[in-house]
Amino acid sequence: MTGDESQPRARGLSAWTTRRWLRAGVAASLAVLALLGLVGAWILGRTASIGADLVDVKSPALTVSVRLESALLNQETGIRGYGLTGLPDFLQPYRTGIAEQKSDTARLSDLLRGDTAGLRDLRTVREAAEKWQEGFARPIAASPAGAPSPLAADQATAGKAAFDRARRAMSAQQAGLRVERDRARSQLASAMRLRNWVFTAIALVIAALAGLVFEGLRRGITTPLAQLGAAARTVADGDFGHPINPTGPADLRRLSGEIDSMRRRLVRELDFSEEARQRLDAQSAELQRSNAELEQFAYVASHDLQEPLRKISSFTQLLRRRYGGQLDDRADQYIDYAVDGANRMQVLISDLLDFSRVGRVHRVPEPVDLGSVVRRTLSSLSVGTEEAGAVITRDELPTLAADPTQMGMLWQNLIGNAVKFRAPDRTPRIHVSAVEDGELWRFSVTDNGIGIAPEYAEKVFVIFQRLHTKDAYSGSGIGLAMCKKIVEFHGGTIFVDPEYTDGTRITFTLPSEPPQSGEPQAAGEPRETGEPRETG
Repeated sequence: MTGDESQPRARGLSAWTTRRWLRAGVAASLAVLALLGLVGAWILGRTASIGADLVDVKSPALTVSVRLESALLNQETGIRGYGLTGLPDFLQPYRTGIAEQKSDTARLSDLLRGDTAGLRDLRTVREAAEKWQEGFARPIAASPAGAPSPLAADQATAGKAAFDRARRAMSAQQAGLRVERDRARSQLASAMRLRNWVFTAIALVIAALAGLVFEGLRRGITTPLAQLGAAARTVADGDFGHPINPTGPADLRRLSGEIDSMRRRLVRELDFSEEARQRLDAQSAELQRSNAELEQFAYVASHDLQEPLRKISSFTQLLRRRYGGQLDDRADQYIDYAVDGANRMQVLISDLLDFSRVGRVHRVPEPVDLGSVVRRTLSSLSVGTEEAGAVITRDELPTLAADPTQMGMLWQNLIGNAVKFRAPDRTPRIHVSAVEDGELWRFSVTDNGIGIAPEYAEKVFVIFQRLHTKDAYSGSGIGLAMCKKIVEFHGGTIFVDPEYTDGTRITFTLPSEPPQSGEPQAAGEPRETGEPRETG
């Protein structure tokens, strides 16, 4: 075969899929096994046929022939004794031999059906026995009992010659039957040897076929799959540049190609992700630098702004003390406006600085006894609560890992708001509760104050969003926004309970362990160590 003819065939075989190879292999294996089964069935049938002929025909025929000879001998012995003595007892073996001769002859005729030579020998034996019986045995048997038969002496020589001819016919028949039996035995031995060789060959062919099947599976399926798995594990371990070479049947090569295509696409995406990560790291570093600068700026600006504000406030207060009542009422009013504005500006700047520092400047979380924090908060608010006549109760509060300063700011704003926004017509009653809810703790500050309308439940947590004028209620509008920022910084949520209508209920959650922030303290900022301050 030329190279041009072999290339299309190679290409055709290379396009075979695993299923097609398996189908072809199974079909070839079934064909070989079917052929081996036919050969095995034939040799088994031949062995069984020869064995059955030996056991059911040849050996029984020889045995029956020997019994037939014994029956003739019984007849000869009985008829000879009767002829010599005349005693009737000698006729019994003769009559028994006659019956056995008939049955043995019929049995031999049945066994030798289809055997021409055997039937011919049987016919010779039958004719010889018939001549001896007709010429010698029957006449003597017909003689009267009680006295020797004269025919026994007269026909003794002729009778002996006739019986000898019958015995020679029997011997010839038995010799033929022995030859046939020996031939059948030889054929059976040959058939058994052939059967053994054939089944040995079948076993070897099956073993070779199994070896071919296993080798084909190893080369065509298991080895390519093992190579593909090893390459995939290499890629999965991080060597994304490792190529996946297609091997095996067409479908496994397609699978390898698809996996390699996915690997190349993953490499491209990883390269893109690495570039994006580098850009993100650069932006994050720039953002951290900018935040640090902003924090520094906010801190410096607050201090720089507070200094002139303190001067304005101090001098306007001096003006009010020294010249109060000496000027007209309008001048006194202007001085009061200036003092109040300077004071509120100081509070606003301080509150803004505190708000910006939540989540940026903080202590490392530590176990905080919230009960102790609430007691300190109530102590710092004692003047306001006594003036308002507020009744404050609380449940047992847990110890959580948190920033203690921020926890103080949180409780001060919530309890301070509950006191501030009290109803004028009833005694303020405030209750602080805590309930464990799975991995979270759910806290509530409930009061019987003026309440918050449902449409403002979200707005109150936005910075500078006030529901009342500063004349009605003092404050900067930062308090609840700061509470939300503190709670969310600790991994919780805060909201106004819409189902409570007898006042206001602020509910928030805190985990037992706060999320890891890892944000460093901004440069130039002092750590917060003092007591929290009310921010409104």
